[in-house]
Amino acid sequence: MLDTLSEQQVAAPAEIVREYGPFDGVTQVHGVSFDGRRVWAATGAQLIAIDPGSGEVTRRLDRACDAGTAFDGRHLYQIAESRIDKIDPATGEVVASIPAPGEGCDSGLAWAEGSLWVGNYRGRKIHQVDPATGAIRRTIESNRFVTGVSWVDGELWHGTWEDEGSELRRIHPQSGEVLARLEMPSGTGVSGLESDGADLFYCGGGNSGKVRAVRRPKSARG
Repeated sequence: MLDTLSEQQVAAPAEIVREYGPFDGVTQVHGVSFDGRRVWAATGAQLIAIDPGSGEVTRRLDRACDAGTAFDGRHLYQIAESRIDKIDPATGEVVASIPAPGEGCDSGLAWAEGSLWVGNYRGRKIHQVDPATGAIRRTIESNRFVTGVSWVDGELWHGTWEDEGSELRRIHPQSGEVLARLEMPSGTGVSGLESDGADLFYCGGGNSGKVRAVRRPKSARG
């Protein structure tokens, strides 16, 4: 239940190690993903691919993309209003679509364990979703608005953005209990979240038009 979720952990300050952007023609960053080489950012009407070394935009795909983005090792998944599109990143073609569980109120998106994990912003939930049908397999409750969602090393993280404050939170994947908190600087929102699989999180910066790289704490990497 929401009222039993623990927030006793003291929030550590998030360490922003790099900012990317703003980019030409980009006023919003929604979802963020990482394909092992490039950071993908959903900007509303285009998915852009960013070289994390140079910070340059290397690809642009003209696709509706107003919320979370994920990568399964081969395809991108993109929330577009009330659906989730499966996109071939080589061609930009939509190869399949499923209904999004929040019917237009969805936020973050991640891929793990053969499932899509979909944040519901104001619903304060994360849904595990069948990527072929859109059926909800289970739901995790949060006690904050959910923005980006990411899995890394068996840990479930999500972004929050509420009352002018943003955090990255690690939560228990069954109970939703808050296990760790990284507090972003005042005025710095988190609109998308993805790990690079190592020591960084990439965070969408909402209407700043930026993507920020945040240090993943060593304690969270064991």
